[in-house]
Amino acid sequence: MSKYEYIDSQKSDPTNRNSVVKMCLWLAVSTSGFYHWAFRPQSATAARRKALIARIQHFFEESDGTYGYRRVHADLAAEQTECSPELVRQIMRQIGLVACQPRPFRVTTEADADAAASMPDLVKRDFTASRPGVKFVGDITYIHTWQGFIYLATVIDCYSKKVVGWSIADQMRTEPVAEALCNAAATTLIEPDAIWHSDRGSVYTSTEFRALVTSLGMRSSMGRTGVCWDCETINPSGQVAA
Repeated sequence: MSKYEYIDSQKSDPTNRNSVVKMCLWLAVSTSGFYHWAFRPQSATAARRKALIARIQHFFEESDGTYGYRRVHADLAAEQTECSPELVRQIMRQIGLVACQPRPFRVTTEADADAAASMPDLVKRDFTASRPGVKFVGDITYIHTWQGFIYLATVIDCYSKKVVGWSIADQMRTEPVAEALCNAAATTLIEPDAIWHSDRGSVYTSTEFRALVTSLGMRSSMGRTGVCWDCETINPSGQVAA
């Protein structure tokens, strides 16, 4: 059977120059046997399996590739297509349907409470500036993708409301927020004693990030914990976000 299937696949390949007779000879099968196999009526079992494969592919694609065999089987059962969960699992494995399951979001870092408590609020909810380079705000947020969460860190100049620095990472850590601020320093004016304002998240209260702010000649500022508009920023689309 597998030899016949191989010959049939090669026969339909336009780049193949070998005749069916030669391929049957090389694989030690009869030519008449191949043609008998190729033109025999499809069995009821094969027809049912073909129809089942089509329905499984349909429900898998409808879920944008997120359904595993159990959920696909549930959809089949709902439309009264009889089959076992194990058969669905076997078919999905056979035709290469692997569900994409995003990793759950978990908070894995904690803020430095002592560092946050000693940080002044130099902004007082005033997210405007009289000129460029004197007041900056930043935040880090997570974005849901089919492969899990990614984290976007931004730096925004309060004068122009433009994103002047950004960075993306697959984990919430200090490196992306530090990289975003370094990118801002490399591409825009930062005046001496400029204000850097953020919330009291662990990435901003870390020793590494506070040292970077100091090295850039900036003053650190943080909003009060639990009050969303104290760490208000503006997302890349220009909309105000907390």
